[in-house]
Amino acid sequence: MSVLSKRAFVTGITGQDGSYLAELLLGKGYEVHGLVRRSSTFGTQRIEHLYRDAHDMDRPLLLHHGDMADGNGLARLIREIRPTEVYNLAAQSHVRVSFDQPTYTADVTAVGTLRLLEAIRDFQDAVGYQIRFYQASSSEMYGKVVETPQSETTPFYPRSPYGVAKLYAHWITINYRESYGLHGSCGILFNHESPRRGETFVTRKITRAATRIKLGLQKKLYLGNLDAHRDWGFAGDYVEAMWLMLQQDKPDDYVISTDETHSVREFCEQVFGRLGLEYTDFVEIDSRYFRPAEVELLLGSSQKARRQLGWQPRVPFCELVTRMVDADLELARKEQVLLAAGHDASMPHS
Repeated sequence: MSVLSKRAFVTGITGQDGSYLAELLLGKGYEVHGLVRRSSTFGTQRIEHLYRDAHDMDRPLLLHHGDMADGNGLARLIREIRPTEVYNLAAQSHVRVSFDQPTYTADVTAVGTLRLLEAIRDFQDAVGYQIRFYQASSSEMYGKVVETPQSETTPFYPRSPYGVAKLYAHWITINYRESYGLHGSCGILFNHESPRRGETFVTRKITRAATRIKLGLQKKLYLGNLDAHRDWGFAGDYVEAMWLMLQQDKPDDYVISTDETHSVREFCEQVFGRLGLEYTDFVEIDSRYFRPAEVELLLGSSQKARRQLGWQPRVPFCELVTRMVDADLELARKEQVLLAAGHDASMPHS
């Protein structure tokens, strides 16, 4: 099937990864379909620019209302769209929130994946052609790590409802691959960030607060465990790995990471330092932001992906920090202008 006839169905298209993946696929000539939840407010800010770009490139970008909790709705969309590739990025993806909403996290992140797999399997049995499926697995599945670095063969030990739900989704994808011949690949992605990261995630929370502090819009930043270490990469690099996995003749599972680890404390130092500030003057520890069970160290080994997919990260840690700080500094300046004009520009101050 030619690239021009390829149709991708992306769940979670309005999220950070979904927006970058949609950009990539449109640029490669795909017809892109995205799943969005119905709500009273629009949550499409990350992909609004893609409508213009898709029109300019004469490539369709179509959004469909649906929900990972609705198996019948997912089956209907698979029948209507008839995708050649499905990327499952939808999840309740905030680790700390998963402790507060474990049932919802399990239903959407774990069982939602099963519903989507069943929809794909039923469709394939009916029409006789194979859909290639990507499952967004997570380094949080390693949790209380039993070896460092973590590779595809490292045993899992999740430490949050989110990590447990992702582990179910990971293994059910493998089960459908082995039981039904599904072309399903799992990308075990380590932390990946960007200026499009949600503001409740620690990296964006830091860059957003630091730039507001720089402009006098905020006084303090409250964080939890500063000594947690993560393997941070750029989301735009990581979606390329997702696509590469589905271009392989044989489905498989791959760790996607930079193979470097940095602490939250180091991230603070880099961010505030770029702004000419000392983070210790503004950052305070708040026990509310500690998790019931902490994940202290995540460090990936992406050698398999580099060798078999020809993939490698392009944006180093320092450049990632620079991109995020510069984008949020511009956002803070716009907020400052609105405040000076007497407009309400309410933003989170924690």
